[in-house]
Amino acid sequence: MSPKKATIAMAVHGGAGPDSDFIKQHKAEHEEGLKKALTAGYGVLEKGGTALDAVEAAVCSLEDNEFFNAGRGSAINHKGEVEMDASIMDGKTKKAGAVSMVKNVKNPITLAKFIMNNTHHVLLSGNGALEFAKAEDIALETDAYFISSHQYDLFLEERDTQSIQELLKQRVHGTVGAVAVDTKGNVAAATSTGGTTNSLDGRIGDSCIIGAGCFADNATCAVSGTGDGEYLITGVVAHAISEALRYTQCSLQEACDLVIQEYHKATKGNMGVISVNARGEIGISFNSQRMHRAWQSETHPLQVRIYDRE
Repeated sequence: MSPKKATIAMAVHGGAGPDSDFIKQHKAEHEEGLKKALTAGYGVLEKGGTALDAVEAAVCSLEDNEFFNAGRGSAINHKGEVEMDASIMDGKTKKAGAVSMVKNVKNPITLAKFIMNNTHHVLLSGNGALEFAKAEDIALETDAYFISSHQYDLFLEERDTQSIQELLKQRVHGTVGAVAVDTKGNVAAATSTGGTTNSLDGRIGDSCIIGAGCFADNATCAVSGTGDGEYLITGVVAHAISEALRYTQCSLQEACDLVIQEYHKATKGNMGVISVNARGEIGISFNSQRMHRAWQSETHPLQVRIYDRE
C-alpha cells in the first residue's frame, strides 16, 4: 500500500505595516500580485513538487513584481543603492541558505537556495554573495532594473529630510515571503526583502536571519515574517512560534497569535507572520493596519486579503 499523501497548503505575504496612499491606489495590483505568486507556488505542489521549490517559485514571482519591496521593487538606501536580503529553509533537513546586502541578483531567493544546496555555508553577504552568484551563473540584472518609479519617488522625498539620527530611529517595512507543505508532508519557508527607503547602507533586517524572519521544521511548522525587522530579530519570532508549538498544546493559529498578539503586545512596532504545518493547517497573525496575504489548501480555496476588516 502506498503512503497516504499529505494535505498540500500554501500561504504568501507581501509585507505588513501602516497603510499608505500608494497601497490604496494600487490595491488591485497588489491583490493580483499576491494571487499570481500563490498560484505559481501552489501549482508546484499540485504537480507533486517539493515545498522548497514551491516557496521559491512564489517568492520569485513577488521579487519580479515592482509593486512589492523585494527584487525588482526594492527600496533605495541612503546612498542611492539597492541592497537585498533573502533566506530559505527546508523543514525536512533543517538546512537553510541566505544572502544579505546583495546587489544585482535578479532573484535573491534563488541564490539563497543555491547556497543552501551547494555549499557548507548558510549566509553570504555583499560582494562575496554577488561574486558567488556570478561564478554560478545565477541571473543578474543592471542597477536600473531594481529601481521602480515608486521607490525612486520615495527616495527623493526622504533623501534631504532625514539626519543620520533620524535614520537610526526609522521603522522598517516591506518584505515578501511564502510557506508551504507538499504531498510528502515536508514544510518550507522563504523570505525576501529590498530593505527600507533611505536606510543606512549596510542595514540588515530579519529577512535573511534564520529564526527571526524565516524558519521551518517538519515537527512544528514553517514561518515567514514581516514588519519591523528589528523586533522580529530580537524576538526571534519565527523560531518562537515553532517552539510554542513544540512545548504547548496550542494550535498553529494559536501559536501565531500567542507570539504576535501576546508575547509582543507591548511592542511599539508592526509584525506579521504566515505559517503552515505538516497537516496542511495555515496560521496568519499580524498587529498592523494591513498585511498583504494570500493562502490556499486542499480544503480552503484561494483567498487574498490586504486589510483586517475584509
